[in-house]
Amino acid sequence: MKPAAIIGAVVAVLVIGFAFYMIDIDQTQEAQLPEVTVEGGQAPEFDAEVGDVDVDSETVEVEVPTLDVEPPKDD
Repeated sequence: MKPAAIIGAVVAVLVIGFAFYMIDIDQTQEAQLPEVTVEGGQAPEFDAEVGDVDVDSETVEVEVPTLDVEPPKDD
């Protein structure tokens, strides 16, 4: 790797680090949405052609490993 690239990466990390720790933003007031009244209008209508999906079910036996758990011994 070229020394210029290494120096550039180090400088970028330092700038990001300083920016992260030098800025402290505190929220001083809660946001409030405006009151809106909606009248009339019409929802859009759609025609859609979709593919056919066939779903089958099958019973399969799966071997599940057993676990032996031993609690730690009291000292």
